[in-house]
Amino acid sequence: MHALIVVAHPNPDSFSHSVAAHVAEGVRLSGQGDTLEIADLTAEAFDPRFTAADIAAHLREGPAPADVLVEQARIDRADALVLVYPVYWWSMPGLLKGWIDRVFTNGWAYEDMPGDRPVKRLRHLRIHLVAIGGATMRTYARHGYFGSMTKQIDHGIFGYCGAPVATSELLLTETQDMASHLDTVRAIGQNLFAGSSSETTADAA
Repeated sequence: MHALIVVAHPNPDSFSHSVAAHVAEGVRLSGQGDTLEIADLTAEAFDPRFTAADIAAHLREGPAPADVLVEQARIDRADALVLVYPVYWWSMPGLLKGWIDRVFTNGWAYEDMPGDRPVKRLRHLRIHLVAIGGATMRTYARHGYFGSMTKQIDHGIFGYCGAPVATSELLLTETQDMASHLDTVRAIGQNLFAGSSSETTADAA
């Protein structure tokens, strides 16, 4: 099976990049012959700006831009999508949000049906989310930040497309041991496809 690991952090020496590398290490250590690709959105200079061409694609009045088609093809090759990102203002960075805005298009990730529920077109794709935050768990719990992130990202984005979220991990760097975080994400990589055959038809709505 094949995994696409997407990392959104401008510093290649960041903890986010280390996390992505350890997820990849886990995939390689699984012993199942699984393959992977790491997409570094900053290094690849992905343009997150939603343009008139993107609006036309959303309305089904024009084709998706060429760079969007490239990203969709990468996801089409994958059985699992791993997003690794720092928490900015209690959500994902604008670069990653723009990647989702542009790539998860109407007609590809889902299909709007007038007067009916949308068709969920990514039921086959398992999602693994690894967010990296700088506050304490007490802060997240007191204000409900992680619950809000889960509702917005896990349910609002991937549930809408029917893609089952297998992992939704929040790693906090202020009070927790960084080495243990790397052990955690390496284990996520090793178990990336566990139970995939029984869950790909799950309705994430």
